[in-house]
Parts: sequence; structure tokens; C-alpha cells
Amino acid sequence: MHRSIRLLPLFLLAGSIALAQSAAPSVFVARQSDASAPASPQIAAALPAASASAHIIYTFSHPQLQPARYTITIDENGFGHFVSEAGPVPADDTDDVYPAPIDREIHLDDALRAELFRYARDHQYFQQSCSRNGHLAFTGSKTIAYVGPEGRGSCAFIWASDPALQHLSDQLNAVAFTLEIGRRLDVEVHHDPLGLDSELESLEEAVRDQRASDLPNIAPQLEAIASDEDVMNRARRRAQDLLDRFGNQEQKAN
Repeated sequence: MHRSIRLLPLFLLAGSIALAQSAAPSVFVARQSDASAPASPQIAAALPAASASAHIIYTFSHPQLQPARYTITIDENGFGHFVSEAGPVPADDTDDVYPAPIDREIHLDDALRAELFRYARDHQYFQQSCSRNGHLAFTGSKTIAYVGPEGRGSCAFIWASDPALQHLSDQLNAVAFTLEIGRRLDVEVHHDPLGLDSELESLEEAVRDQRASDLPNIAPQLEAIASDEDVMNRARRRAQDLLDRFGNQEQKAN
């Protein structure tokens, strides 16, 4: 049985505006035009100075999800960094893994990284409005920015007006989901090994639904579970299956 956890990708399957507009009345609703304003001075100050290596910075914020805020910084040369802030624990929460921040290096899939930089250069380095106007379901505030030798720019949105940008945003959210699951696995393997099977089953479902991606970033956690004889066999098999899956994908890519 899956435990009740409020992870960030609950909305990622809502890939169309029509689905968002048909959401239940209890869903937060925001004016999309509010997200089209220029990036805040704090975000602008966080951008690295223009250099020979271009960067893309993606920031997500939703106060009711875990993590409540995160930033993914992507270097065009292949390096990346992920920083998250934990949200508050609801009073009725039954999850045994408490929220915690993440601050770590990551590596983004080559195809996704290339598409992000191509999109930025084809769309004026995000120096244009990218927000869809109207009353839409609130799925988190997003800001995407570019800084490089050619220039810099940023735009903010809840739902992107361009489906291609919305898809890129969903893919970055899927990376963040994977990293949060990796943090949880780290805790559970030491303090709640019986919870690993349910966690890994949720990860398998998220991979199938494309709500989780870039699993090589949590390979150490999966390898530790797969090789730990104190972990139940079913959880070990799930971890090994996930390792084999992205291992086969890397072989096909090469």
C-alpha cells in the first residue's frame, strides 16, 4: 500500500490545458497573467555572470509540495546543480520520511540539455512573455532563465503558452522528482527498510508515466539497495530492474 506523500509531480500528468481547466474546485486557481511579470531582482541576482559557458536556471515553487521550492542550474558543458527547500509538514501527515533540503551536483540527460539550450536561443534567450493568460489551475510557479556570452533573459509562468516549453518544464520537474525520491531512499535504507518496496514501486510507476527521469543521478542509492542482503528481495529486485532499465537506455544511446 502506498503511503500518503505530497511529492511535487502530482500534476505532471495534467499535460493539457483542458485537463487543468476541468480540475476539481478545491484545486488552487491563479491568474496566469500574474506569472508573466519579469523575474524578480532576487532571481536576476542569482544568475551567474555571462561567461564562455552558457547556463540555464530553472526555478519551481509550490508551497504545498515537497520540496516546496527548487532550482536546477544547467551548464551547457554537461554539469548541473540542484538545490531544494523543504516545505512544512502538514499536521495530518503520516509519512515517516521528514522533509529535508537537497544541495548536490547532477548530470542532465544530453538530449534534454541540448533541447533546452536550442529552445533558449530560438526564443530570444527567454526575453519574451512565455505565460499562458487566463484562469488556470495552479501547478506551481516556474521561472526559466538563460545567461551566456550571447546575452541573458528570463520569463515566468504557471502554464507556458508554448507547449514545447511546457514539455521542457515537465521534464525538469521529472528530474527533480527523481532526486527527491533518491533522498527518501537514502533515509529509508537506514531507518525504514520496510518502506523501500512501496517507494520503489512508486518510482517505477513514475518512470512509466514520465514523471521521473534521469535515474543515473540516483544510481548510488539504487545500487546500495540492490546489493543489501538485509533488504527484502522484492525491493532489491525493483532497484536492480531500475538500474538495468537506464543502463540499457544508455547503451542504446551510445
